[in-house]
Amino acid sequence: MQVPTGRFERRVAKSEALELLHLGESPTPRVEAITENVSPRGARVITDSVCVPGESVRLGAPKERLSLPARVVYCQRLGENKFAVGLQLNVRLEKWQMPRRP
Repeated sequence: MQVPTGRFERRVAKSEALELLHLGESPTPRVEAITENVSPRGARVITDSVCVPGESVRLGAPKERLSLPARVVYCQRLGENKFAVGLQLNVRLEKWQMPRRP
């Protein structure tokens, strides 16, 4: 019997460099993040910045020319200055599920 995870869609392992912008702060801080896994409605990213659950952020993916609004679901400390952040995207993004072309 499978235990429910709260997720409705399967996640795919994907490592991609992103910018994480903390909205509501002035000036808006930009921090580097790397995706660990993604789904059309969410992502888990690794960053050196603490994020507050419920906080609105924007993901910038320069390679894919994307700027995505998201909400922080959780922020888990992984070690010294490293955090895993669960993000719920405000828009559905099927593009992340597709394999990248060379």
